Amino acid sequence: MISRPMTEHRPWFARYPEGVPRTLEPYPEISAFSMLAGAAERHPTKPAIAWFGRHLSYRELLAETERFSAVLAGLGIRKGDRVGLVLPNSPQYVIAYYATLRLGAIVVGNNPLYTQRELAHQLRDAGCKVVIVLDQLYPNVAAVRHDVGNPEVVVTRLTDYMPFPLNVLAPLKLRRDARREGRPWPPVPEGAPVRWWRRLLREAGPTPPAAEVEPRTDPAGFIYTGGTTGLAKAAVLSHFNLVANARQCAAWFPDLGDGTDAMMCVLPFFHSYGMTVCMNLSVHRAAKMILVPRFDLHMVLRQIQKEKPTLFPGVPRLYHALNEAPETRRYDLRSIKACLSGAAPLPLAVAERFREVTGGARLVEGYGLTECSPVTHANPIYGRAKEGSIGLPLPDTDCKIVDLEDPDRVVPVGGEGELCIRGPQVMLGYWNRPEETALVIRNGWCHTGDVARMDEEGYFQIVDRIKEMIIVSGFNVYPTEVEQVLHRHPKVQKAAVIGVPDEVTGEAVKAFVVLKPGETATAEEIIDWARDPAQGLAGYRVPRFVEFRDSLPETMIGKVLRRVLLEEERRKAGASS
Repeated sequence: MISRPMTEHRPWFARYPEGVPRTLEPYPEISAFSMLAGAAERHPTKPAIAWFGRHLSYRELLAETERFSAVLAGLGIRKGDRVGLVLPNSPQYVIAYYATLRLGAIVVGNNPLYTQRELAHQLRDAGCKVVIVLDQLYPNVAAVRHDVGNPEVVVTRLTDYMPFPLNVLAPLKLRRDARREGRPWPPVPEGAPVRWWRRLLREAGPTPPAAEVEPRTDPAGFIYTGGTTGLAKAAVLSHFNLVANARQCAAWFPDLGDGTDAMMCVLPFFHSYGMTVCMNLSVHRAAKMILVPRFDLHMVLRQIQKEKPTLFPGVPRLYHALNEAPETRRYDLRSIKACLSGAAPLPLAVAERFREVTGGARLVEGYGLTECSPVTHANPIYGRAKEGSIGLPLPDTDCKIVDLEDPDRVVPVGGEGELCIRGPQVMLGYWNRPEETALVIRNGWCHTGDVARMDEEGYFQIVDRIKEMIIVSGFNVYPTEVEQVLHRHPKVQKAAVIGVPDEVTGEAVKAFVVLKPGETATAEEIIDWARDPAQGLAGYRVPRFVEFRDSLPETMIGKVLRRVLLEEERRKAGASS
């Protein structure tokens, strides 16, 4: 039987629920900043941000954004320049993000948990002219500032937009915490060469005109990813990519209103998932963003009860924590009606329990990758959600599965191969890496590096990863980086790292270690070595499990075969079950 290419055969359309269109074309040729301007024009008095009891309307958010665009312009930011953000979810992140886009400059989000080595790589690679940082995170920026070109540094505080008396009480707690943990206080020393957010806004000059951009070709954001090679590089997303993916996501929620919903923003905005599904989608539909700077169970529960979110994107670990916490039952979560889970497989038991806890919220699994802005697939919110699948392609998202050996051959329905995606959300390419771009973007198709299959109804399932990246709670872990740390241990001769399934984090890091002759060590000793801040590994990259071996599977030239280790783990898991 000759199978038709999936570009001609799209069985997923028949499974689209009522109200979800097959296409959204034509997409508007606008800048990503225009989503905010449009929301403020349609719903000026509707709440845009909820921040520990304070609310900013869309009119106020736009005004702050325009004022901060004047600040950035005064610091020399022009179209095409890069602005680095080292911030948790906060009003400042949203304001700085859209102010940067307003000038036609490029947003570079950075994980606040990064070590100095990781942060320096991204700021240097992007060539950021200005870095905006939370005061508590300033020491890391200060340590690498000289090595990344001495950008201007703007410092802000979490309290800058908090209401009274929280803006007075919060610093007292932060100071106590710092002293108890042995951290310097204040985190920004007297006389440090920085500029302060609040003063800059007070002294801002005239608001410059919004830049004219070419939406399809002008970059809007750099999102760093390991891609298919494991080397950190920036996926370049255009204004068109960001606007299109926000519209595609909005279409997947057929009862999402304009100016009527509220979004629980726990997913970090520096991550493509949080950026699009929490922030850009909210602004596109003028929803209230309920901002939480980090996942703290009590904080999240209080905000849900107080602010009444209707949408709650997240990752399985987050929903699992809410399901299992005894205190959850003391809060009213019934406002939540729909949740999209990503970054890791969603166990059916977690989705069913969350529905009980919230009194009916629909929790479904989706899929995406940074190179696609990121969302490409999701199970229907109000249709059939298949356990173990990533669902159906979003409107205007074309998919095919190609043979692993012959990428020009589309495999038959039910066959396994590499998942390839084409649509308006596919990135422009990797920043300053044309060779790697050419490997991933071929003839308009994004080759995901994931092995998948499609069933007769058009539901897709991820089978395996071609790339050996590990995903822990939605964060990328590159085996080579962890292995390099382990190899520096004086007792270690060889090491290999893989990801193993974990019910809470999706995957956990497991290390296989060969000790030098005559040496002995414990798993705790190896883990403590990797956890030492001097090694430069963020916490989620530290191995959770260590297995000692006499040897590792290798090729003839000495390359460790991680795939063999993965297969061994799968066989052991199968035997245990």
